[in-house]
Amino acid sequence: MVNLIDIQDQIEKLQKQADEIKTREFDKTIGEIRAKMQAFGITLKDLQLDKARGKSKATKTSKVAAGTKRVGKVAKKKSETTVTVAPKFRGPNGETWSGRGLTPRWLSTLVAQGQVKDDFAIKA
Repeated sequence: MVNLIDIQDQIEKLQKQADEIKTREFDKTIGEIRAKMQAFGITLKDLQLDKARGKSKATKTSKVAAGTKRVGKVAKKKSETTVTVAPKFRGPNGETWSGRGLTPRWLSTLVAQGQVKDDFAIKA
């Protein structure tokens, strides 16, 4: 019969084995990643997160004309896709939301605390 102590010992041994394998294969993996990045022309900037959207920047400037933004498979000019919408809600710390898209975290938190969304509506 296997008991808890035996299982914990097995987990510890397996974790040590996993750490050893990770250490051995780390440099090889980094080399493979660098080779693929070079082959595809990927830079560190391409891998960084776009903080405004929370999505990775997968746009390659070499393949998209200047002044354009890749949207799906079609490149569109920024001026064609940018639409400014007046904010409809304002938070206690000055945050704003147009009412489009997902409800922002600050408003969701306030609603979860029992406040009403309409209390934050900007009066015309």
